[in-house]
Amino acid sequence: MKKCKPLSILLVISSLMAGCASSSEMESIDSNPQQTITISGAWALYPMMVRWAEEFHTTYPQVEFDISAGGAGKGMVDALAGAVDIGMVSRKIYQEEIEKGAFWVSVTRDAVFVTVNELNPVLDELRSQGISQETLVGIYITGEITTWGQVVGQLEIQDPVNVYTRSDAAGAPATFAEYLGKNQEDLLGIGVYGDPGVLDAVIKDPLGIGYNNLTYAFDASSGKPVQGAFVVPLDVNANGIMDPEEWFETKGQAVQAVAGGYYPAPPARDLNLVTLGKPTGVVRDFIEWVLTDGQGYVNEVGYIGLSREQLQMELTKIE
Repeated sequence: MKKCKPLSILLVISSLMAGCASSSEMESIDSNPQQTITISGAWALYPMMVRWAEEFHTTYPQVEFDISAGGAGKGMVDALAGAVDIGMVSRKIYQEEIEKGAFWVSVTRDAVFVTVNELNPVLDELRSQGISQETLVGIYITGEITTWGQVVGQLEIQDPVNVYTRSDAAGAPATFAEYLGKNQEDLLGIGVYGDPGVLDAVIKDPLGIGYNNLTYAFDASSGKPVQGAFVVPLDVNANGIMDPEEWFETKGQAVQAVAGGYYPAPPARDLNLVTLGKPTGVVRDFIEWVLTDGQGYVNEVGYIGLSREQLQMELTKIE
């Protein structure tokens, strides 16, 4: 049904069938028995897109999917003007792409989380204190915080903080940097490619710190952090303790924190499908399905659903 290659935060979809007419009744699918939708991009949305593609193909077996991965970066509209019709990025970050003709539809919600090794020397303190925005600025922006003792206020602890960031232009680092008041280019650390790459680096380094999208930080089966990693809650009010609404230790609790607005945005954000101009044909039909029947799989895969009002607003865009 599909080919899946490795992925980052530009999600791109293109119809390989020409001349498909737009229709709210899925007529472009029914009247064209052999069609392929090519999807490229987004570590953040990749697991969700794979599931959506599988379910859509089950309902419409004449529609095939070719799913691959790559960095989001900028210049998205230039890519869309080539061989692709749809992309996925963070709307605020890529406002200039809208000005060049990008058409945006939000489809689900995600968040970026701080990750450390489960053997971190101050893990107990991180559990009880979390980590504040100010501390993250000191680690990732100014470089003033260089030891784990500084992170938790115990200066006698001299273990160094080994900082990992993304080497590829993508939505996760851009959103994380936005939370810290800067751009991705301002983030310090050892550059590692892709969401899985950063997590792997942290898991192999007891002194490492990184950041990962929700679906990569937590194990899909157990709902707990991926083995070898610990997901550090944010001390949002910077009071040095984990308040009940700030704390989470499972994927379900993290999802509730984002959905309830307790986890700040950024680093929480909407994930979007983007076309160069209003979508038509099978691409439009697929997006409509994602916003309706496809929403039934969002929580199951581990993403955060949009409100009923926002989904209706997104559907209105493509009418």
